[in-house]
Amino acid sequence: MPINVTMPALSPTMEEGNLAKWLVKEGDTVSAGDIIAEIETDKATMEVEAVDEGKLAKIVVPAGTEGVKVNAVIAILAAEGEDVSQAAEGGGKASAGDDKGGAMAPDPKADAAKTVSKEEAKDPEMRGDSRTSGGDPKNGAASSKAGSASSGEKGGRIFASPLARRLAKDAGIELGAVDGSGPHGRVVKADIEAAKKDGGAKKAAPEKPADAKKPEAAPAAAAPMAKAASDESILKLFPEGSYEKILHDGMRKTIAKRLVEAKQTVPHFYLTLDCEIDALLALRKQLNDASPMIKTDAGDKPAYKLSVNDMIIKAHALALKAVPMANASWTEGGMLIHKHADVGVAVSIEGGLITPIIRRAEEKTLSTISNEMKDLARRARSRKLKPDEYQGGTSAVSNLGMFGIKDFSAVINPPHATILAVGSGDQRAVVKAGAVTVATVMTVTLSTDHRAVDGVLGAELIAAFKNFIENPMSMLV
Repeated sequence: MPINVTMPALSPTMEEGNLAKWLVKEGDTVSAGDIIAEIETDKATMEVEAVDEGKLAKIVVPAGTEGVKVNAVIAILAAEGEDVSQAAEGGGKASAGDDKGGAMAPDPKADAAKTVSKEEAKDPEMRGDSRTSGGDPKNGAASSKAGSASSGEKGGRIFASPLARRLAKDAGIELGAVDGSGPHGRVVKADIEAAKKDGGAKKAAPEKPADAKKPEAAPAAAAPMAKAASDESILKLFPEGSYEKILHDGMRKTIAKRLVEAKQTVPHFYLTLDCEIDALLALRKQLNDASPMIKTDAGDKPAYKLSVNDMIIKAHALALKAVPMANASWTEGGMLIHKHADVGVAVSIEGGLITPIIRRAEEKTLSTISNEMKDLARRARSRKLKPDEYQGGTSAVSNLGMFGIKDFSAVINPPHATILAVGSGDQRAVVKAGAVTVATVMTVTLSTDHRAVDGVLGAELIAAFKNFIENPMSMLV
């Protein structure tokens, strides 16, 4: 019996991903544990392992396909002794009980689980189901209803190429409102471009008999049109040819969505104070000078090289431990008070940012935090982090001091209730015992979710952080 290979859920919140690359080809023999493909999520590229053995009879979803739904059939394996051509024809139809190798069966209600013809599989402009497109799963039902009058729709499903779907989504055009001119009435790029010029409106349909009941337009249909009008109104402000429009990738969309949700749902307030870091800088130099040398393939190098940011992570973790009620997450059902300080650290990568997490940072030495952070940052920039390395956490640190930023306020990333924004350390005039002297001062701002952490509690947390920063030896005991 054919074995369905399905799109894996690489994290609890993953709904879809992009099939970046196939590492095997049709006809290859696959063993359990072999790496067969690479999947791109919004912020990472993950390898997919085969969970059973057999011969790859058919690649259902080609490389480069975006928006592949979790549990969608992406390939078919022929079991031992099974005819490859028969397996290719018969795969993709197994029920949950027939799937082998522990692979999850596709959701029968999802378009993503439907296979495509050989002609469609070869021609990306002809593939129109949501499994091979970037369609929004939340809008699937609405799209099907809106597309019931579309010539590019069959059986309640709108047929459109992945490129057309992406362009329509970016322009805020309802696919059901576009007449398809492609094969079998599919909506293609040219149709979307024409719809954009026409304001997204559908061409007039032939008149129906007088006794035919005309369904009322769904109120939600107005939203995409409003978005399209907004985009067009912005574009009209700039002369044509004076700009380059770069389409949003999955990471940029995820960042935008989460930040909008955070600012709309989290009642932020901010606490700012200055920390003198001369003692911290002196201790850092002393520790780095004392680092033992280790042999590597590239030659001898220090076992660790501490950065100011490493010491900030440690100080924030110890502050969360010292003020445990501030190490919290808000939920509607109750407050989560975390037992450990899992500190996320904002890392800039091409096209956006990601927040890898130092788990149980309050328990780790500065050298361990430093080496772990370097490894996480390196793999973050190559998009090789695992979901559990950047999802979750109890608080975060965002440091722009290396860019000369004096102070700023960061946006809380739920489920965190706090985030610490760190500015540069500059020499400033300070008054001590009635006399003016020079000290290296770093400004930090704590953004706080007022639902979880009140003003006094937030003040206690940032004061504890200041104490560890200005008395850095306390971080070593």
